[in-house]
Amino acid sequence: MNYNDIANLIFPDVTLSTDEIFDRYPKRKLKEGQMVTRFAPSPTGLVHIGNFFQAFISYNIAKNTDGVLFLRIEDTDRKREKVEAKKVLYDVLDNFDMKFDEYQTLDGADKGDYGPYVQSQRVEIYKAFAKKLVSEGKAFPCFCKKTEGKEDVLKLRETKFVEDDEKEYDPCRNLSYEEIKKHIDNGESFAIRLKTKNQGNERIKFNDLIKGELEAKANAKDFVILKSDGTPPYPFAHAIDDTLMGTTIVVRGEEYIASTPAHIELFEALGFKQIQYCHNPLIYKLNELGNRRKISKRYDPESNMMFFVENGYPKEAVFEYLLNMINSGFEIWRKNNPEKSWKEFKFKPSQITTVAPIFDLVKLNDISKNVISLISGEKLFNYWLEWAKVYDESLAKVLENDREKFVRVCQMDRDGKTKPRKDIFNYAMMKDKFHYFFDRPVKFNIDDEDREKAEEFLSEYRKNFKMPSSNEEWFESVKILAGKLGYATDNKLYKANPNEYKGNIAKACEFIRLAITGEKDSPTLFTIMEILGEEEVKNRLNVKF
Repeated sequence: MNYNDIANLIFPDVTLSTDEIFDRYPKRKLKEGQMVTRFAPSPTGLVHIGNFFQAFISYNIAKNTDGVLFLRIEDTDRKREKVEAKKVLYDVLDNFDMKFDEYQTLDGADKGDYGPYVQSQRVEIYKAFAKKLVSEGKAFPCFCKKTEGKEDVLKLRETKFVEDDEKEYDPCRNLSYEEIKKHIDNGESFAIRLKTKNQGNERIKFNDLIKGELEAKANAKDFVILKSDGTPPYPFAHAIDDTLMGTTIVVRGEEYIASTPAHIELFEALGFKQIQYCHNPLIYKLNELGNRRKISKRYDPESNMMFFVENGYPKEAVFEYLLNMINSGFEIWRKNNPEKSWKEFKFKPSQITTVAPIFDLVKLNDISKNVISLISGEKLFNYWLEWAKVYDESLAKVLENDREKFVRVCQMDRDGKTKPRKDIFNYAMMKDKFHYFFDRPVKFNIDDEDREKAEEFLSEYRKNFKMPSSNEEWFESVKILAGKLGYATDNKLYKANPNEYKGNIAKACEFIRLAITGEKDSPTLFTIMEILGEEEVKNRLNVKF
């Protein structure tokens, strides 16, 4: 059979040769140890945390080796692609300061020498390699259009890789030139399939950079490499693009391990050097019963990376949590290096956990509290304002109009003299957390048995109130008044004989705190009073619970 004639018959318009393509993409000049990684998402409307997890691993591998990180948009699946999805993707990457060495801008300009960096713009390349495989007798056109129920078998085979213990040779694999021409003359559409060389009983071994050597059944199916619309499914596009672009490590989810034998056969058929795979574990959550399940965009809002953007989580907190999931050694490293940037933590692919991490928002919040506690008041205000300009315009106007006041609010308990408070984990919560700086409290977190005592104490306290000059002066004035009104000023005496007193000095301070903030707990009360000013404090002390 003359396979060249068949190749020219089904690809009459493809004149570009694979040699010409390789001339366009010269081998990268890398120093020893440098790695080339990529993030290759499909634009579908959101950036899933599992995909971002892979991007973050790729980012670290490239940066830890002084290598190259590029962004490639895999948009050949038109059913899944959404018009605005690419912008959503770029917005997420921008919000997380994920910088790529090579990519395509939103307006279509390629930044780098190995583009186009969008797969739908590389179709002529895929067709050229498909034509070459057909000309070598390694691939063939498939015209199957048998139906099972309402499903089109051709489309089913194009989108689903079925695993079983038997070979699956396609009926069209041995069509003659004349038969193929007849189908084409009849206007029938066709896909291109790889002609597997296996019989269904072979085993192969391959190396994974995380899991080590793996063994699996070799591919024994004639799977699609070019769909009937001329676009490639993932395996074919990935093999060609990652080879031409000089990728050295492909980071992808462990769900791809099952189809790796097919990908290996494809690399061999194309005559390409096999690329190293790094199959990262998938991210799970625990349900109400404590059973694990994959984190889901349907049930888990935090599966969408925009959740963290919209709620104002510092990107450093998200990165640190991802590093916790990637490598268990990060937590110990962080404890020993509290002041260092997470970027100084280095790890190799072989040190990535093989155990599926459980996403825990509570733990992320704890990490975020620690990150925010180390931010200066001025910077915290700027981050808060920047977030508010996008997600709460009315709040942004208030912050901008009273900048000095709210910088002081953000600076509370950040003077280095006391342990910084760790009660804020994102910028979205700050308005509620500091509600008493926006409006006088109308609800008070006070116990019923304390109401009468609180009003009695505050009545005396506000009679001669003057703004003290220091926290020590303020506390001393409260202590003197509390003693006069029957409150214990010595905690040891109070603990020994609590029934002899109306309460202790802490209870007296609590009453003042409730009047001013509505809360039993807050940052340093004297600092709050200073920010509010004497007249406002006096007005708040005149309160009925």
